[in-house]
Amino acid sequence: MKILEFNDRGQQVENDSGSLTRTGSTSHLAARPALRVENPHRARVDSDIQLYMFQTGTLRTKTKYIKMNQGEEDFEIPVPWFLIKHPKGNVVIDGGNAIEVAIDKRAHWGAVIDAYDPIMDVRDNCVDQCLSVGVEAEDVRYVVQSHLHLDHSGAVGRFPNAQHIVQRSEYEYAFDPDWFSAAAYIRADFDRPGLDWKFLGGEYTDNFDLFGDGAIRMIFTPGHSPGHQSFLITLPNTGPVLLTIDAAYTLDHWDNKALPGLISSAVDAAHSVAKLHKIAEDTGALVVTGHDPDHWKTFRKAPNSFYD
Repeated sequence: MKILEFNDRGQQVENDSGSLTRTGSTSHLAARPALRVENPHRARVDSDIQLYMFQTGTLRTKTKYIKMNQGEEDFEIPVPWFLIKHPKGNVVIDGGNAIEVAIDKRAHWGAVIDAYDPIMDVRDNCVDQCLSVGVEAEDVRYVVQSHLHLDHSGAVGRFPNAQHIVQRSEYEYAFDPDWFSAAAYIRADFDRPGLDWKFLGGEYTDNFDLFGDGAIRMIFTPGHSPGHQSFLITLPNTGPVLLTIDAAYTLDHWDNKALPGLISSAVDAAHSVAKLHKIAEDTGALVVTGHDPDHWKTFRKAPNSFYD
């Protein structure tokens, strides 16, 4: 398995899969780049960039599993994912639920469905939805993971020419999670042979600029999971769009009224929301929370519409 990281000169370095053990050794990573957003609305991004907002069905759950300790009421949430058409290559963010969820959800997720019951049609899978806007699986250059929880790992290994990008801490944690997070990771989704992985290094590579043009930046936002990241997308007409993903899965999280129902660190989760607030204030970004059913209704949905 080919793995790319950064050396201390900021150059990409290829390693083999044997480096993926938790040895405690320090990776040599590029210095953290600055997030230059002094006037993001004048950012010189290509005029052909488009952002598509899809979803792979919904999850039926209880309020307490989304807003920590908030109640036993039924609560149904969307499962979003995103496609970005860019002149340098198509980018899938997350991919939602895996197609196997629509085929036999209990076989794929096991007892998880007793708390989070996925409602998904086979046609909702990310590969078919890409086709609905003219993107073949072979034409996706990057699959970028916010994290590797089961409702975000549906694109891993589905796009044969894609490089997969994730925080190294998230990838390693997914193979050996703490007991309270174990059910959130479906190893069959991400433990796939022959994939091309690039690992980011947390604070050292914060604000990683995928194409070097400011269009897609990856913001390190741990707390919901150890290696969670959010995304700042800058579009030619819409301007900045901040995809919080699960750093804030509802507006209650965003407004500091509740913690997410699942977290690896409450302190990190709170700090990540504060960090995203600062970015939103600095950029004037349109904020898209991760799973808020009412907030999600307010956005333009693919395949019939997109943001440019």
